[in-house]
Amino acid sequence: MAAGDPLVVIGDALLDIDLDGRADRCSAEAAAPVIDVAHHTFRPGGAGLAARLAAAGDREVVLIAGFAADEAGARLRGLLDGHVRVIALPLHGSTICKQRVRAIGPWARSNGHVRAKEPRRPILITRIDSGTGRASADPLPDEARAALAAAQAVLVSDYGRGIAAHPQIRALLRAQARHVPVVWDPHPHGPVPIPGAALVTPNRAEALALLSGRLDDGPDLWKLAKGWAVDAIAVTLGPEGALLCLRASGKRSRIPLPVAAKAPGGSDTCGAGDSFAVAATAHVGEGSGPERAVRRAVLAAAEFVGCGAAAVFAESEPAPRSGGTAEADSAWS
Repeated sequence: MAAGDPLVVIGDALLDIDLDGRADRCSAEAAAPVIDVAHHTFRPGGAGLAARLAAAGDREVVLIAGFAADEAGARLRGLLDGHVRVIALPLHGSTICKQRVRAIGPWARSNGHVRAKEPRRPILITRIDSGTGRASADPLPDEARAALAAAQAVLVSDYGRGIAAHPQIRALLRAQARHVPVVWDPHPHGPVPIPGAALVTPNRAEALALLSGRLDDGPDLWKLAKGWAVDAIAVTLGPEGALLCLRASGKRSRIPLPVAAKAPGGSDTCGAGDSFAVAATAHVGEGSGPERAVRRAVLAAAEFVGCGAAAVFAESEPAPRSGGTAEADSAWS
C-alpha cells in the first residue's frame, strides 16, 4: 500500500476473554467438569482483532467501530489504542463479550467425552456470549467519512451488530467500491454485501447456509456472486484452503493449503477467518488479482494459526484466588 493510504477496517468490535484452568473433578450436581480458573486473558475480537492483525505490518490502519460506555468497552479500547487509529461510533447497550472456558486435566472434555489421557493443550469446555450492543443509525462523524475517502482498501468485518447495515456506511462503501477494493467478511445475522465489493469471504458453514447445502454442486456459487453483484467469492475451508469463484467468468478454483504449511492438529484456530480476510484485503489493496490474493491469504491464515492464533494479542491477568488452587496456578504459570 502507498504511504499515507490507510487500510480501513469497519465493523463490529468485540471483547474476547479466555478463562483457562484445570478440570480435576466433576460437579456433585451433574457429570460436568469443575474448572479451577488460573488465568483470565483479554484480547480484541471481531473487527478489533482484524484491525490489530492489519496493523502487524508497517501500514496505517484505521478502525471504525461502535464502542459502548462500559468497563468492557474501556478495556477493549485499551487493547487497541497505540496500535490502530480508532474512530468510535455510538453503540447502544453493552459491549459484546465472548468468553471461552478452557481447561486441561482429567475432566477436560471434548464433545462431551472424557479423554483417556490428559490433554496437552487446553480443551474448549464452553463459550459464553454476553452483551446487548448494537450500532445506531446516527450520522457518521466527519473523521469517519474522511478515513473512508482516503482508504487504499477497506475490510468490512461484519459480526451482525449493525455497523455493516448502517445506511450511510453502505452508501459510502458503494461509492468507494468504484475506486478502491472493498472486501466483505459476512455474518449470518448481517446484511448482504454491497454491490461492487471486490471479494466476499464467507466460511464453509455460512456458504452452505446461503447455498442450501450445495457448495460444490453446479453453478450455485457463481449465481450467488451474480446476485450480490460482487467480483469474487472466496469460501474459506479451514485446513483445506479456500474455494474461489469469479463472477466475470464463472471460474471456480480450489486453492489448497500446502501440507507443509498446515498447523498441528488441535491448534487454536480462533481468528483464522479474520486473518484470511485481512491478508486478502491487503493484497487486493496492493493490486493483486483475487486468485493471487486468496492464495496469499490461505498461507497467511495458516501461519497465523501456527504462531498461536489470536492468543498472541492477549493480555493476561491472574484469576481471583477464591476459586483457584495452587496446582492450577502452577500449571498455567
